[in-house]
Parts: sequence; C-alpha cells; structure tokens
Amino acid sequence: MTVQDQDADRERELEPSEIHNVLRNDRRRRAIEHLRDVDGTLSVDTLAEHIAAVETGESPPRDVRKSVYVSLHQTHLPKLNELDIIDYDQREQELELRDRAEEVEVYMEIVPEGDISWATYYLGVSVLAILTLFAVNLEFAFVSAFGVEFWTWYFLFLFALSAAYHAYSERKQRVFES
Repeated sequence: MTVQDQDADRERELEPSEIHNVLRNDRRRRAIEHLRDVDGTLSVDTLAEHIAAVETGESPPRDVRKSVYVSLHQTHLPKLNELDIIDYDQREQELELRDRAEEVEVYMEIVPEGDISWATYYLGVSVLAILTLFAVNLEFAFVSAFGVEFWTWYFLFLFALSAAYHAYSERKQRVFES
C-alpha cells in the first residue's frame, strides 16, 4: 500500500463493521474511554494499569498488568492506530486520541449493568401510552376517569421531560467534546 493509498483510507469514514470490530472488545473500548478522559497523551503502562484495575476491581497484580500490557501492545493499540483512531508511538510508548475517534461516539452508548438504554425506555413509555389510551377508550374504571385529554397531555409532558433529561445527561457524559 502506498502513502497515497493510506491517506485516502484515512479520509474516508470508518465502515460500521470496522467500528463494530473495534468496540466489540472491552479493552479497546476502555482504551478509547480512558484516552478521552485524559485528554492528552498517555503512556501504555498507565493505560494498562487503568484497564487492569477496571477488570479486576482492585489494584491489579503484576501478572494481570503485564497480560493487559501485552495484549494492548500487540493487538489492540496497533488496530486502533491502523484505523487512525489513536496515535500510537511504539518507540516512546505513548498514545493520544485522534479526531477520527469521534466516529465511534455514536456507537458507544454506555448502559450500566442492570439499567436500560434510552431506546428501550422510550419504547416502554410509548407502549404504556398506547395501552393507557386504549384503556381509556374501553372505559376502564380508574384510567377512563381522567379522560383522553389528560392522558395525552400527561404522556406528551413525560416525553418532553424525558427528552430534556436525555439531552442533558448525554451532554454531560458526551464521549468527545466538540
């Protein structure tokens, strides 16, 4: 591959399959997240220490740190560097997040364990609204006492409030600053 071919590859957007391949691995995802949080250069040792601590939930033993370091150095960081998501200087053992990393932001919605995604939340509220309005039309006791207009405004307000909170929380947790 020539230098011109490499430049042309870097100018094109990442394919969804490339992004999926990057993000399906926890260590690559954690590397991107930590580099974003650091907002600058980071040593491979520091990144390996961080990822090992996250994986073990404690101060990691030396063999775990070494295992994480080796997998980052041999597999994960070269892959991210090849896709121009990070700048990986193997000689200096330093990393830096590149602008191209923003392309993966859309795919990095982080849903804490035991929580639901925003898409699932909105689907649930929609189903609840439809069932409630259906129950009002069938004149079910408690629900129909409030009428269609009340429930319509209730769910519109709930959607607006949810969307406002969603926008606020996404801005706060935004993976990459503009």
